[in-house]
This record gives sequence, structure tokens and C-alpha cells, in this order.
Amino acid sequence: MKRFERLEQIRGMDPCKDASEIYRLASAYEFPWDFARSLELALYRTYAVPSIGRLLAETAEFTDRTQKRYDDTALLLDAVVEHGFDSEQGRTAIRRINQMHRSYDISNDDMRYVLCTFVVMPKRWIDAYGWRRLSRHETVAGAVHYRTLGLRMGIKDIPGTYEEFEHCLDTYEAAHFAWDEDARRVSDATLALMASWYPRPLHPLLRTATLALLDEPLLRAFRYTPPSAATRAFVRRAVRLRGRAVRLMPPRRAPHHARQNWEIKGYPNGYRLDELGTRPVRGCPVPHGERPVAD
Repeated sequence: MKRFERLEQIRGMDPCKDASEIYRLASAYEFPWDFARSLELALYRTYAVPSIGRLLAETAEFTDRTQKRYDDTALLLDAVVEHGFDSEQGRTAIRRINQMHRSYDISNDDMRYVLCTFVVMPKRWIDAYGWRRLSRHETVAGAVHYRTLGLRMGIKDIPGTYEEFEHCLDTYEAAHFAWDEDARRVSDATLALMASWYPRPLHPLLRTATLALLDEPLLRAFRYTPPSAATRAFVRRAVRLRGRAVRLMPPRRAPHHARQNWEIKGYPNGYRLDELGTRPVRGCPVPHGERPVAD
């Protein structure tokens, strides 16, 4: 297979009817590392919305059980990508996601914003650091895939196109990004988790490198001291160079899914999709209506 052969395959497909298959080809074959990093940063930036960051701090899922929460999120979302919405695994994963969200008081606006990050951040990351830019077919397919997920989660007023997802994300962040002490604790715990995957002497360097990849509104919301311009330029250039190196390598012949990521540490003996995620004992502290389950 030639380097751009799979892209030609994708361009021969219908980005709406074949959206999930195109998304699977892009995320599991063309850009598995880039999708993993961009979705990490997508979830991370949602903490800067105080209503989201505070809730995550209250549940302690991202402060006391950070690795498990990381693992469960990645595994549940990617089960849908790997197996499809209507597969047994996909239905089980969405059912678990809905069961968890019904346990907490989460506004529709916040849910929709988080969905927007899944659509927008991979494109922005790949266009900046990937071995090639995301094609229009892949961009449209990503929006359709996550719109389908959002509908099955009961989210209302979901954007219809990538451009609408992007507008929704940008306007929501402009209106809601703000400092919150609890959200900063969640952010610090997540940065510590990412550093923990590497030898301890590298932790300060990795924290600085991660901060160098964040944009100014995110740094301001968490009140982090921005790395120097030279540091940011060096880190971003290094990630771009990785993409150029990948471009020279043979195309991937086997898919790589989230369950294969070495960052997934919590289930050395395997896992069951229906056992992943949170199971609050006392329920949500604020009464709210239930969301429909996947079925």
C-alpha cells in the first residue's frame, strides 16, 4: 500500500453515509497517535469551563482516580469507533456513558460543548502536527459521527456541520472559560497523570512541554504561567517534525485502537465494557431529569 492510498479510498466513500467507517480509518490507521493526543487535550480543555471542572472535582474521579477515569473514557468512546454504533459493544458503551451522565447534574449546553471538542480538536491538532492535513471527507465524517453519538446520548440542538461545531466551541469557550480553584485541581491531576507515564526525572520537562501546547485562553483560565516563546516554539516544532517523520514511513497495515494504547494502565487482566466508568452510590447532589438510554 502506498502512503496516500488509504486517503484515496476515503475520498471514494460517502462522508455522510460512511461517516463512522471513514472516522475509523482516519483514527485507527491514518492518525492513531494524533487522535489519542488531540482527544486527551479535547477533554482537558473542558475543565476550563467552571461548571464542568467543579463537577469533576466534586466526583473526585479526575483527582483521586485519574488513571481509571482516563482509561474508562478512552475505552468507552473508542468501543463505538472500533465496533460501530449498532454492534453489541457499541450499544453497551453508549448505555454505560448515558448511565453515568444521568447520575450527575450536567446541562445540555455543557454536554454539547464537550461533544464539540471531540469534533474540532482532532482537526486542529492534525492540521497543525499531523503527517498531512485532515481531508474534507474526514472532517465531515467526524462531525457526522459525533452528531450521531450526541443524538444517542440525548443531547439537544447539536450542530449539523463541522463549521457549526467549531463556531459553537469557540463561542462557548469565549463566554465560559474562567478561573476556578476546583477545576485547577483537576487540571493539575491530569497533568500529573500524563507525566506519570514516563520516568520521574522527566516529569517537570513533560509538564512544561504540555503547557507549551496549550493556547492562551486555556493557560489564562487555569492561571498557569505560560512557557517562554522559545520553549513553545521548540516544543511545537518538535511535534511537527514527528509528523514529517511519520509521512516518510510506510502506511499502517493493521488498525490501532485505544485499547492498544500503552497509556491505558488500569486493566492489565482485561475489562468488560459494562463494568467501566463511575457508579455513584448517593446519586447526583442536584435533582434533574433523566436522559434516554442508548436503546
